[in-house]
Amino acid sequence: MTGKTTKRAARTAKPGTSKKTPAKQASVKRLTARAATPRQPPAKPPRKSTEPILLAGGNPQIAKGHGDAPVQTYIAAMPGWKRDMGRRLDRIIERAVPGVRKAVKWNSPFYGLEDQGWFLSLHCFTKYIKVAFFRGTSLRPVPPGPSRQREVRYLDIYEDAPFDEDQFAQWVKQASRLPGERM
Repeated sequence: MTGKTTKRAARTAKPGTSKKTPAKQASVKRLTARAATPRQPPAKPPRKSTEPILLAGGNPQIAKGHGDAPVQTYIAAMPGWKRDMGRRLDRIIERAVPGVRKAVKWNSPFYGLEDQGWFLSLHCFTKYIKVAFFRGTSLRPVPPGPSRQREVRYLDIYEDAPFDEDQFAQWVKQASRLPGERM
């Protein structure tokens, strides 16, 4: 009977209460020590400083700054077809408004005039470029994209959709003559 009781006691014994050999005890200590040591994630390779980070929707993360250089950095970092369209938009704006002032704020290029404020900005999204006219309700014809902000109107530019360069240039000229946003 004692043999049966010992086997039953061994089967129903709580884990960790049975007798362990010195070799098993050492093995358990190693496993416990390994489990208690926090694992370090693998080191990430350093990111190239010349490679821009693309935020949600493919919008380039560019440090804020005033002048043409940050805007050109933003445009150069625009992904795919948007880069060529960004260059095209920038040229149209420069032709339509000689002496236009440029800056990158909130990861978007802004265009304005000295002492008048900003009249338009660009922003990359996954499938299109959004042009914001800050006084868009005053433009004729009014740009098609509505906004939650009373005076703002948008123009969304898609890769395969027609782009009316002349109409865009007219909107830019009109927008530059209106009081701009102070941001």
